[in-house]
Parts: sequence; C-alpha cells; structure tokens
Amino acid sequence: MSARSALPVIATAAAAALLVGCTSTEPSGDGSKISLVKSGKLTTCTHLPYAPFQVKEGGKVVGFDVDIVDLVAEELDVEQEIVDTPFEGIQSGEDLNTNKCDVAAAGMTITTVREKNLDFSDPYFAATQALIAKKGAGYRTLGDLDGKSLGVQQSTTGEEYAKKHGEGVKLVQFEDLALLLTAVKTGQVDAAINDNGVLYDYVKDNGDTEVTAEFDTGESYGIAVRTGSDALREKINDVIKKARADGRYDRIYKKWFGAAPKK
Repeated sequence: MSARSALPVIATAAAAALLVGCTSTEPSGDGSKISLVKSGKLTTCTHLPYAPFQVKEGGKVVGFDVDIVDLVAEELDVEQEIVDTPFEGIQSGEDLNTNKCDVAAAGMTITTVREKNLDFSDPYFAATQALIAKKGAGYRTLGDLDGKSLGVQQSTTGEEYAKKHGEGVKLVQFEDLALLLTAVKTGQVDAAINDNGVLYDYVKDNGDTEVTAEFDTGESYGIAVRTGSDALREKINDVIKKARADGRYDRIYKKWFGAAPKK
C-alpha cells in the first residue's frame, strides 16, 4: 500500500479511536445526559500554576479549584484527571470542543465574551483585580504607572482592565502567572495586575512584594463546560449548592485562604 492510499485508512482509524475514547456515563449526544471524555474520569482542563486555585506540589496538582471539582467527581462516582493546557485554548472553548476535557476550572472569570464559546456553572468564587509591586515602590493606581511597565497575563480579565484603564502604561504580556510574578520580583516590570486571590497568596511567601491596590471589577469565577452540556452543568451547580449548604465549601475555602468566606 502506498503512503498516498494509506491516508484514508489512517484517518478512519483515528476517527474510530476518538469515538472509542469518548465514553459516557449515560450515553447522549444532545447534552441531556452526562457524557464524559474518558470512562471513569472527569477530565479537567486548567493552566498551571495559579496558586492557590491550582498548583503542582510534589508531583500532584492541588488547590481550591481542584477540591471543588473533586466534589463533582465524587458525586459522579469517578476520579478527577487534570490536564495542564494553555489558557487561550481554555477560555476560547477549543479544548472543550475538541474533547480534551469535560470541564475547565482555571480561576476563570465569567464574561459575556467567554459565554459565547462556553457554558458556565453558577458562580463559585468572587474575585477582583489587584496590583502587585515591589514593597515601597509606591504604585497605588494605574495612573501612578504612567510611563512605567505593567505586567499582564495574556487572555485574562486583568489584561483587558489594564488596556481599558491604563492610559500611558506600557503593557508587558506574559503567558502564565509564574512568569508574571517573577518579572515583578526581579524588576523586569514595575508592577503587575491579576486576580486578588493569587496575588495575596504570593505575597505571603514573598515579603519583598506587596498588593498595593484593588480595583472593584466585581468578577465571579465559573466552571466551564462545552456549549450544550446542560446535564453536566446542572450537576456542577447542584454540587456547589449542596456544598455551600452543608459546610464543605466553607471548609475548602478556609483550607486554601485561611478563613471562611465573608457572608
């Protein structure tokens, strides 16, 4: 068989493998029943590191988001499997639509733009944007950074906020949070903007940095599923609601943030 004539055979085999890999807890293609990419697994797309929501410790991914999704996996009687993937593919919906994962939990803010590509659960975490800089730098507003450099994480709401409100500020884009925070610590940028939860977590162990301001953006995180996966989305909502009612949510929150959430 020539290489040219083998192509259709290879393509057919690949398609068959994909179909075999996409197994279901309750077979359905219209979203009315829960369908999982891998049998016995709830596959989660995330983008590391984003402590304390998801971070690798001792070869294992742990964090607030991980514990929340574990509650869903437990309800489905499966195990959570985590896939580390670039954030752009998560927030665009590509990773979900190509069956790389069942859900996306990546400290991701619910936005109208993202809702065009994803279906979100009910909000499970309140967040806002914040500014981080070297201690004593004196940057309290974006106006203080006029002519200075501000680090942003690509494809995030922090980047969008900086573009909209940071007139005269030089934006420097980074692929992930670790690179962004290292840039602040080493002086590569004068300051950086990101979600308040991850910045406060960082300064706890990096005393030469400080969170200098918060911006009232009123954001909420959601767990995303591919568009039309109504049964899975409703299951996630049900689990979050039960966890808030029976105290499990508060215990997980306190575990990662040191105190129960404000009521």
